[in-house]
Amino acid sequence: MKIVFRVDSSFTIGTGHVMRCLTLAGQLRQRKADSFFVCREMEGNVISLIREQHFPVFTLPEVEDRRVLQWYERNWERDARETLSLLERHLDSADFLVVDHYGLDEKWESRMKPFAKKLMVIDDLANRRHDCDILLDQNYVFRYRERYKDLVPPGCRQLLGPGYALLREEFFRAPRRVRNGEIRNILVFFGGSDPTNETEKALEALVRLEDPPAVHVVVGAANPKKKRIEEICGSYPHLFFHCQVSNLAELMNEADLAIGAGGTATWERLFLGLPALIVVVAENQRELAEAVSAFGAAVNLGWSREVTPEKIFHEISRLREDPEKVRAMAERAGELADRDMVKTYPVLRAMMGEGR
Repeated sequence: MKIVFRVDSSFTIGTGHVMRCLTLAGQLRQRKADSFFVCREMEGNVISLIREQHFPVFTLPEVEDRRVLQWYERNWERDARETLSLLERHLDSADFLVVDHYGLDEKWESRMKPFAKKLMVIDDLANRRHDCDILLDQNYVFRYRERYKDLVPPGCRQLLGPGYALLREEFFRAPRRVRNGEIRNILVFFGGSDPTNETEKALEALVRLEDPPAVHVVVGAANPKKKRIEEICGSYPHLFFHCQVSNLAELMNEADLAIGAGGTATWERLFLGLPALIVVVAENQRELAEAVSAFGAAVNLGWSREVTPEKIFHEISRLREDPEKVRAMAERAGELADRDMVKTYPVLRAMMGEGR
């Protein structure tokens, strides 16, 4: 079985799209499927990370990162043409073409469909039409079961909600802790690139705490501020710096509270019952942050431009004085993550044609 992933990463796009595709590719590898990636060269990409996991990558010519989504609006035909040309040089055909890209829609998908037997879209915006056989949106937002009703063909199989979350094996192996609400260990993780530099903002708040907890700071290799963040961590004995880790589940499991964005790591935190302060750094994170906060599994601090170190400091201070609230958040987080369903690999099974 041959699977082709069309996905990009950059300082602007972030790394979350690639990371969830890598998770799915890893699951497919366990079923003896061969996965290939098609990625456009852009500043801040993590193509090397894909290759490190021994997946072939076919690269498209570079475009300017800052205006990348506008570029795709005007040049989707060029991208389809370049992608198809690239694939035809290397592969005869594919069983599945998986598209995880906010810049592509039904026009691009229709053009590419003849290359693959089936086409699958991974999305979480529900803001454009798709021409696909399977659509995956793992997010929990208000009325999530109805989001794509008029955006996909009648025969499209929709995989919607937390039960379809794509998680790496390390999260399945990690036993979920029962937290008592005390905050002795805080995890700071804002994804692979952290384009708005929320990590440094959080650290500015955390170093002001009296009787400070241990703080584990995780950054990705694509983070342009990683050297600066490492220097800050080196100045305080209770700050611990980690870069491009392979044990994120372990670090999350050891933490009592997380501070992070509202992207793909949200489901990793929920799966392990880890309460969080969420900073919204992109429009696609807003609805999820609001819904998870309303459920009682996290605190939504709002848009990054409105979140100051002072706001983070006061919220952490308030939670440290209210362990019962933190304990309740941990319980709610565990309730929201559909652990039993996720562990059955439902996305993989849908691609393999198993069950409905």
